[in-house]
Amino acid sequence: MKRAIVCSFLLLMTTLTWGQEKPNVLFIYVDDLGYGDLSAYGAQKIKTPNIDALAQAGIRFTNGHATAATCTPSRYSLMTGRYPFRKTGTGVLPGDAALIISPDQLTLPALFQQAGYQTAMIGKWHLGLGTAVEKNWNAEVKPGLLEVGYGYSYIFPATADRVPTVFLDGHKVVATDPSDPIEVSYQQKIGNEPTGLENPELLKMKASPNHGHNNTIVNGIGRIGWMSGGKKARWTDEEVTYTFLDKAISFIESNKDKPFFISYHATEPHVPRMPATQFRGKSGLGYRGDAILQLDHTVGELVKALKNNGLYENTMVIFTSDNGPVLDDGYVDGAVTELNGHDPKGGLRGGKYSAFEAGTRVPFILSWPKNVKAGQQSDALVSQIDFLASFAKLLGNKNLDAASLDSKEILAAFLGKDKKGRDYLVKSSGTHSILQGEMKYIKPSKGRAYNPLTDTELGNSPEEQLYNLKKDWGEQHNIAKENAKKVNELKTLLQKELEAKK
Repeated sequence: MKRAIVCSFLLLMTTLTWGQEKPNVLFIYVDDLGYGDLSAYGAQKIKTPNIDALAQAGIRFTNGHATAATCTPSRYSLMTGRYPFRKTGTGVLPGDAALIISPDQLTLPALFQQAGYQTAMIGKWHLGLGTAVEKNWNAEVKPGLLEVGYGYSYIFPATADRVPTVFLDGHKVVATDPSDPIEVSYQQKIGNEPTGLENPELLKMKASPNHGHNNTIVNGIGRIGWMSGGKKARWTDEEVTYTFLDKAISFIESNKDKPFFISYHATEPHVPRMPATQFRGKSGLGYRGDAILQLDHTVGELVKALKNNGLYENTMVIFTSDNGPVLDDGYVDGAVTELNGHDPKGGLRGGKYSAFEAGTRVPFILSWPKNVKAGQQSDALVSQIDFLASFAKLLGNKNLDAASLDSKEILAAFLGKDKKGRDYLVKSSGTHSILQGEMKYIKPSKGRAYNPLTDTELGNSPEEQLYNLKKDWGEQHNIAKENAKKVNELKTLLQKELEAKK
């Protein structure tokens, strides 16, 4: 009798805290997708019905941001709730980098793990592995994802254009062979493998000049860095997405009776774009467009798995990108020549690597049928860095040290109940910028203004820049000189953040 009363009390407290049972969370983090790359965000030349359906089922954010215009720093912020400039070594990492997140650090998955969730990471990692650059890829590689909050992981180490081109299941490279050990170097050529530089006739995808994608050839594609051995372990690019999808669906099915948090980190549309045969030529926009269609199909399959297992209504699905778009980023794949009037930037200026808005303003969708009203559009200022503090609120974690974090608790904005979001946001590329309301300030920089390799305006200028994004979405009119008071206000606020010790 006494036990029944206790159980009833606990059930009541859970109901009062949650208003419903704990939601599952499927976090879909994609790579180099632009604000204008989805039909849900106005694209006319490409249709993404599955992602559009996700937006229609929940909230489409128009003012959602990554913290940086490249992948590693954005991913660092997502995981830790801290701006990437707080820590040295958070630039774009090579494939053999050491782990840049301390196992002692609170992370987004660890937050869920502490709340009793099953946690998994499937897909692209790019935050380093092990304690040093020099590592034995033929033995256990750790610390890694299992030490920073994930109970299960199936990943590739960095990006698909970097060696080693292998999967890791937990700490171990899949399909290692003691008679054919893997070696990796980013300093000099190792082994006798063909390279894109020396053997261009072996390439099935030509590398763009001066991008560095001309080292070891794997699956007919030149990579950044050199690799020898591991012939059985090497992936086939056309099958990477299907492999990750299978692992994600298996995890969902195996944990359908437990609350779970899945980080599904897609490789699309990052280079090398080598979509499965069923998607090739389907978009009319080259392999980049085809890769986006493959991504859309993947999202549809993940949602279908949730529905098939009776989990859809109480699963929060989040979809966003680590940074903005780039067309030519190392390979000649039709992304430029077959653009066909498509605007991946959605009218924004810049792109990946840029301090302008296209570098960090990204597609940002949240669906939770059981608790979030469908068909919403929100202009609230939200960032991926804020998921840590906001989920701490949702999970009832009161031990978060807010003073040590840049993550802000904006749960109401994520759930569509607040239209303001955070007060301001600092963003990083070659320089720093700050966004507050409709005004954006870009700090002066001596960096180059334009990258001809990627055809990207980088946003660097020796002069202060100020833009009114409500009136000037494309950042074409620098109004700093006639708004000295606002410039000084934002400059002071930005400098305060850059100098803060956290």
